[in-house]
Amino acid sequence: MSPFPHARRLTATALAFALVGCAGAPASVPTFWTGFRDHPHGYLAKDDAPNAAAFLPPPPQAGSLREQDDIAVYRATRALKDTPRWAQARADNEIETPSAPRVFDEALGIRFTPERMPVLTRLLGRMLGDLETIQTPAKRGFIRPRPFVTEPAETCITPEPWLAASGSYPSGHSALGWAWALVLSEMAPDRADEILVR
Repeated sequence: MSPFPHARRLTATALAFALVGCAGAPASVPTFWTGFRDHPHGYLAKDDAPNAAAFLPPPPQAGSLREQDDIAVYRATRALKDTPRWAQARADNEIETPSAPRVFDEALGIRFTPERMPVLTRLLGRMLGDLETIQTPAKRGFIRPRPFVTEPAETCITPEPWLAASGSYPSGHSALGWAWALVLSEMAPDRADEILVR
C-alpha cells in the first residue's frame, strides 16, 4: 500500500484547479471558436516550425508487405461496425471543436469543460494549428491515398469529398491525440497510464 494514501486524490484535486485556471468563477463566460473556419492558429510560425518530411520515414511502398499488412488490418476493422470501438472511433474523429478533448474524460477522471478551463482549452486548440503546420509538407510530399479511396468500404464517419484528394500520412488525428495525451499526462502524472492508453 502506498505510504501516501491520499496522494492520488490530492493530485486529482490539484489537476482540477489547474484545468479550471482559477478558484473563483470567471468574470464573464469565455467565448471560443466553433469549428474549422474560425479555429485559432498555432503558436509556431511556418518558417520556425519543424518539418515532418525531414524526420518521418516514408509510408510503405505500393505493393510491399508492409502495405499489404496495413490493408489487411483496415479490412479486418470493418467488422467492428456497431461495436463500442466503432463508436469510439467516430467520437475521436472530432478534433476541431473546443470540447473535442472530452474523449479523455474517463482517463483524466474529470469532465473536460471548456467554459471552466479556458486556458487549457485554447492551448489544446492551438496545438492543432501547430501540428497542421508541421505535418503539411509531409502530407503533400508523400501523398499516400486514404484507405477509403483504395478500399471502398463503410467507415465510421462519412468522409467529406475533399478528403479523397488529401494524403493520409502522417495522420493528423493520431499526432494530435498523442500530443494532447502527452500534455495531459504531464499535468496529471498519476493518471498518465490511463491517458496514454486512451
